[in-house]
Amino acid sequence: MRQVAYEVVQRACLFGSLAIFCVMIGMSFDGRLAFQAGGTLTAMMAMVLIYKAREAVTKPYKKTEMWLYLPEELRPPPAQAQWASATVLRETYLTFAQWTAAISVAMWIAALLFRLFGA
Repeated sequence: MRQVAYEVVQRACLFGSLAIFCVMIGMSFDGRLAFQAGGTLTAMMAMVLIYKAREAVTKPYKKTEMWLYLPEELRPPPAQAQWASATVLRETYLTFAQWTAAISVAMWIAALLFRLFGA
């Protein structure tokens, strides 16, 4: 279940990162502005991931994307399925939120360096 959850969340984050990258490329004429926008958008993505982690606890397991991709033989019995899927998804979302927040901080530091050195 963890592997499937990881792949599902990773794919969603890659699509979000592609959109952020496109915005940053559009603002590449000003490095500071590009990294500020990237840092802000990446922080927003981290907040969305935290929201999804909170939502995973109450979302019905049969309506999750992870459940659809999970092979029948690997699915837990219905009595434990809600708890198992909620726990795995919550941990996965929070892991990706931590990584995304760290990337956001790195982008803000890059924007600060651009500002300090006048580039």
